[in-house]
Amino acid sequence: MTGVTGAVSHDRRRFLTAGAAVVGAAASAQLWVPSTARAAGNALPDGVFKLGVASGDPLPDGVVLWTRLAPDPLNGGGMPNQVVSVEWEIAHDERFSKVARRGVAQARPEYGHSVHVDVRGLWPGRTYWYRFRTGGQISRVGRTRTAPHLHSTAGSVRLALASCQNWQQGYFTPYADMLAQDPDVVLFVGDYIYESTPSATALRKHEGSGEPYSLTQYRNRYAQYRTDPNLQKMHAGAPWVVTFDDHEVDNDFAGEVPQDPDKQAHAAFVARLTAAYQAYYEHMPVRATAVPNGPHIRMYRRLEFGRLARLNVLDTRQYRSDQATTQAGAQNPSLTMLGATQKRWLLDGLRDSPARWNLVASQIMMAETDLLVGAGKQWFYDAWDGYQVERNQFLKEFRNVRNPVVLTGDRHLTMVSDLKADFADPRSAVVGAEFVGTSISSNGDQDHAAFRKEWDPRRADNPHWKFIDAHRGYHLFDIRRDRVDAQVRVVNTVLKPTATPSTLARLRVDAGKPGVRVV
Repeated sequence: MTGVTGAVSHDRRRFLTAGAAVVGAAASAQLWVPSTARAAGNALPDGVFKLGVASGDPLPDGVVLWTRLAPDPLNGGGMPNQVVSVEWEIAHDERFSKVARRGVAQARPEYGHSVHVDVRGLWPGRTYWYRFRTGGQISRVGRTRTAPHLHSTAGSVRLALASCQNWQQGYFTPYADMLAQDPDVVLFVGDYIYESTPSATALRKHEGSGEPYSLTQYRNRYAQYRTDPNLQKMHAGAPWVVTFDDHEVDNDFAGEVPQDPDKQAHAAFVARLTAAYQAYYEHMPVRATAVPNGPHIRMYRRLEFGRLARLNVLDTRQYRSDQATTQAGAQNPSLTMLGATQKRWLLDGLRDSPARWNLVASQIMMAETDLLVGAGKQWFYDAWDGYQVERNQFLKEFRNVRNPVVLTGDRHLTMVSDLKADFADPRSAVVGAEFVGTSISSNGDQDHAAFRKEWDPRRADNPHWKFIDAHRGYHLFDIRRDRVDAQVRVVNTVLKPTATPSTLARLRVDAGKPGVRVV
């Protein structure tokens, strides 16, 4: 069905709450430094704020503000090898006539001159505007929102789900519509960049001469993606909650095992992980808890939307067992997607949640995908289907969890499903809902007739699928106490810099009634 294409009016009292905070060491809440204070040493090149600004992981009293100084983004950044003082301020109004906090952060060369300011002392449930300044240059203005009080039960939250933005396969046009829809928060569940080599036939060619392996190469790839104007505007328009999937490092990697271990020695891949994780941190609005430790980075965390919803953000790459290659292997009880510590953390968070809705951000699909038409099963082993014992344990837990909803990416298509207690038994109980969001640009403009020819015959073997489609776009959720209303927002093309958006489908999850329905 088609729907509205413009901004949707909604209650501006909607709230988002983030979980436990860790104060970042990158900034101190001090008095505003006069604009005459500049970085010591050489004068800075022009255009240090070419990569824009961003905010993320809001708390009732704070939020992370981000920028990276990079006047020559695709060539290592172009900054002198020195520490640079960067002034920041956050205000109650867009004109900065009522400044809430000011301070100075240090942009260090060892972190690519990125800036992560963990601002505190803000008011809950408020909209703020922020900006940065250094060397006589000033950034664009960003807008963000703090969370309400942790125990707030009022309001609703508007959440946009995005994933999979391949530079070479399309423009990031869905973000223009996302910005018009004015979400409270953007949840990005993976494949922020693609590590693939430049293609001579690509719509927009990747920088460099091959896949990234070094820190400089990953920095250049992230910087290229950050130059997309629609992505920059969306980062400046709302706070983001991010996690990574595989293409931020290497396709289908598992822990410290690359996709092609015969071509990437273990030591070399550990070095690649170290570079990729540091570049990821440098380009994301995350707290100091995510500062990498060599080939390790802590990304799983929990955010609270007051008492309305709890969001459990997973890391399904770093701690997983290597993928199975057979059906028997997929049912091996020793395989883990999350690792023991993260698994226990998730189970505890589901069991103890006081929230009305319990959301799980999972990079890869949890519901079954049976690819084989007719008798028998054929699965994607990289998804939760390849880790069935652990997946089934969570589905069993969902029976006793209040209103579980899984939010997913990876597939480059929309696939909305009921979650079943046992996918081997079609008669088993529905225990939750899953929304697999389509890609921002990955796969480009698909042939929809060919998609239907391939996927429609599989629907009889997957009766839990409620809606599938191959348009590019994102999902938009209005989360309220009694229901979650979802829109599949799509664009007519990603092969041109502008596109026409529409609502392809509307779905609903009712509180107390597991599963999802088309409305």
